[in-house]
Amino acid sequence: MAAANARPGSRIEQAEAMRPPWLSPVDHGLSMAETLNVALQQATADLGGLGGLVHWRDPGSHRLRLVAASGLTPEIAEAWLNLHEDEDVAPARALRSGAFVWAAEDSMGTGASGIAAVPLLGTGGRIGALSVLTAGRDEPDPVQRSFLGSVAAWAAGRLEQRPGTPSNVVSAPRETPWPDVPAGDVLDVPRVVAIRHWEYDAAAGSVSLTPPVIDLSGDWLHAFDESADLCWYLAGIEDLPTFTADIREAFAGGTAYDTAYRVHHSDGTSGWVRARGHIVPGEDGASGRMVGTLWGPAHRQAACDPVVATLRNMGDGFLAVAEDWRITFVNKAAERLLGPGRTLLGTTLWDIPAGRAPGLEAQCRRAAAERKPISFDLHWPADQRVHRLRLVPVQGGGLTIYFADVTDERAGEAERSADNLGEVGDAAAGARRKIAAERTVQMGELTAALAEAVTSSDVVKAVAERVLPPFGADGLVVHALEGGRLHAVGAVGYTEEFLRQIDGISLTSHMAIAETLRTRTPGFLESPAEYVRRYPQFGSVVAASAKNAWAFLPLIASGHAIGCCVISFSRPRSFSEEVRTLLIALSGLIAQALERARLYDVEHTRAQELQRGLLPRTLPSLPAACAAARYMPAAKGEEVGGDWYDLIPLSGDRVAIVIGDVMGHGIAEAAIMGQLRTAVRTLADLELSPDELLHHLNELVADLGHDKYATCSYAVFDPVTRTCSLSLAGHLPPVIVHPDGMVHCPELASDPPLGAAEPPFETHELRLPEESLLVFYTDGLVESATRDIDQGLAQLSQTLASAVARTSYFSTGTQHGDTRRLYDLCDVIVSNLLPEGEQTNDDAVLLLTHTRGTPLDNVASCSLPDDPRAAGQAREYVRSQLAVWGLDDLAMTTELLVSELVGNVIRHASGPIRLRLLRSRSLICEVYDGSLTSPRIRRASYTDEGGRGLHLVAALSQRWGTRHLDEGKCIWTEQDLPLAS
Repeated sequence: MAAANARPGSRIEQAEAMRPPWLSPVDHGLSMAETLNVALQQATADLGGLGGLVHWRDPGSHRLRLVAASGLTPEIAEAWLNLHEDEDVAPARALRSGAFVWAAEDSMGTGASGIAAVPLLGTGGRIGALSVLTAGRDEPDPVQRSFLGSVAAWAAGRLEQRPGTPSNVVSAPRETPWPDVPAGDVLDVPRVVAIRHWEYDAAAGSVSLTPPVIDLSGDWLHAFDESADLCWYLAGIEDLPTFTADIREAFAGGTAYDTAYRVHHSDGTSGWVRARGHIVPGEDGASGRMVGTLWGPAHRQAACDPVVATLRNMGDGFLAVAEDWRITFVNKAAERLLGPGRTLLGTTLWDIPAGRAPGLEAQCRRAAAERKPISFDLHWPADQRVHRLRLVPVQGGGLTIYFADVTDERAGEAERSADNLGEVGDAAAGARRKIAAERTVQMGELTAALAEAVTSSDVVKAVAERVLPPFGADGLVVHALEGGRLHAVGAVGYTEEFLRQIDGISLTSHMAIAETLRTRTPGFLESPAEYVRRYPQFGSVVAASAKNAWAFLPLIASGHAIGCCVISFSRPRSFSEEVRTLLIALSGLIAQALERARLYDVEHTRAQELQRGLLPRTLPSLPAACAAARYMPAAKGEEVGGDWYDLIPLSGDRVAIVIGDVMGHGIAEAAIMGQLRTAVRTLADLELSPDELLHHLNELVADLGHDKYATCSYAVFDPVTRTCSLSLAGHLPPVIVHPDGMVHCPELASDPPLGAAEPPFETHELRLPEESLLVFYTDGLVESATRDIDQGLAQLSQTLASAVARTSYFSTGTQHGDTRRLYDLCDVIVSNLLPEGEQTNDDAVLLLTHTRGTPLDNVASCSLPDDPRAAGQAREYVRSQLAVWGLDDLAMTTELLVSELVGNVIRHASGPIRLRLLRSRSLICEVYDGSLTSPRIRRASYTDEGGRGLHLVAALSQRWGTRHLDEGKCIWTEQDLPLAS
């Protein structure tokens, strides 16, 4: 970081100057673990933090998984392992808001005083969050925030390059084995490559280790001493004298460092350790240090494992690669075929000459994508011998590759084929008829699959499964034309790097597609030479695609060109007239399906954005209650409806709990729901009782039309009396879970729905035990075509009783822990009542609220006489009570507030007068009287003797207001507690 006394402009210039070496999009050959570790090191150093975290968003489960941690112990990192994106923590808030978030509190018990978090923004949206735990409470300044955002953008770009969940970076739960891989076809190969980060200090001339210690299987390792010097446990390196010298030489020359060393272990085995590193600029922009990673055996006993020994000495070649295509194991036969082991371990498969054999990369990526074994013949580039390769996915990610020399076997097959050539001629016509029949069946299957396709990804999947195999193709890109640019809506058989290169390219730049759309006729290119000859400016793209033949199919729907479908082949080939005719027919089917799917995608996205905008982003965590909710859209339709929920803080630490359901399903119902939710929050701010609030809400719904109805439950929980007052308008009553685990379903009479009711509404009073759980829901959760409401309520009660007993929900825990348990309980309830795959015709909302009573020692009240002595007695009572609570710093301000409020009652209202003090997150003062008149601030002239009291109250308090009671009113104020309290 720049010096503290530097000018702001110079700090920005220095920050910009130090970014390019790190934030450059150029691939420096870093692994995923190295990438994220470097990003965290830079972010932590710039903010002066204790450590850093990177979370990846799992779209399927709405979870945030920890995929990288720097500077933190495994115990602390474990607390951040799995978050929900709706939680009130900095990483989740940054993901939801899409902007920088600062939280000056230690909500997870990590010892940090603040957390700065920024979202990781990918091309398809928000993919995660990067966070830094700081030691101070001061919010990062604009320069630090800008730098943090730049680091996050760089890390997001690298993280998005990785297909699937980046679960091989830290201790994240592994995915379950792929169900479509047959048993016995997936080989569980021991992981033998570990990562250890190191750092070279140029000033001290020494090399040291830095945490964390991680391996490719995702387990924390404790095999190395955190405080040991690098050379201490690498005493077995044969080239140890040159090890540090090599690093110094690379540092002095300003180059990257990549060298392997042979290691002798104490058990007599040997292996290779690979050191890789790169230079980190110092504060002045010059070279300051070098950081890198050490790749080597994760367990010294791995070399002695019987399975490893067998694989090492087997006659056929055997190779294992991790998810990022780095070689993690190679046997002796594979070393002879591919090269010496010194250059293989830890190397990316495509970086070695043999790894660039035609078709190898495509087949490997296909096996990884399809998650099933693949076998094929490969002509080896070095000697042109034929090898039979079998690619088998490994549990947890990666592939194993078997090599078997079948040159002589294939030669014998060729001779036998020549002898039988005459016999084959007679059967050729029958074979052609069989092929034609098969293609007819495949066309029918494709038509049916495209008719069922709903989204653009469904269309691409159908084309990949039904079109590519019959033609022997292995590549597909479906381009959509938007605003003169081509956007890839789906692809198969290409690398992510290549797809990023062509995505968003202008139509005029891609002459092959431009000509196809201009003439509206398919284009066929049978070799790379023909492609480059016709479109010479696309030579680099042709080389990067690793394809050798292409078919460009224009997508025309409703008379307009909407895109292009490109089918490609790994080998050069010619296109017969029959094949061309068939592909032309396919292009029309694909175009119609794609246009329909893209319209659905647009409407679906809009509906989801509307629903997210109308429902609460997060629910507040309040002294008297914390809550968690789930919204489940109907399985059919627009996935947007009129169900809503809310948790609203009221005065005196009271909480309003709201849930409702607009009858019907769709955009119109969602719009009405938005109006009702806004109205409820406005009416709740007026401190109306539940029956009064529903009275006003009923009038609003009635004005919308005779066919508009809505159900609603509005409850107010008072933590001092532990009473819950609620009114029901056509809505089901809540389920109450007691601290002892008993589940109670109160039988409460419900008034008709809003829009059909005739006020007044009935108010129900429920006395709740300390630490109760209120379960609110809409009928979509408990009622379906196969289950009536009574059956659904019984199943809900059983699920609650079982889940609370199993998890010991009411055991002592932090308020943050309560919120996390509530979200987990939501998941259990939803999975039991709405199992995955079950079709529902109505939206469903589940709202869980954990209530807490106010401790008796945090409440103090007294009665005051209805005469001028009341103000003095109120001041004396305030002084004595605040002394008991240790809030003497607030005594003078509170005395002024209470004196002014009591004085107003004496002058303008009537008794009886009562004073109540509440100690919570703030100090709450309440003055009760028997009058229904409300005080209001008015503008006082210079000659007025009074009229300035409420101005003083507003200036001295954080908030103040009035709420009306059955007999009289209450005027209340809130003051922030001193920081020490």
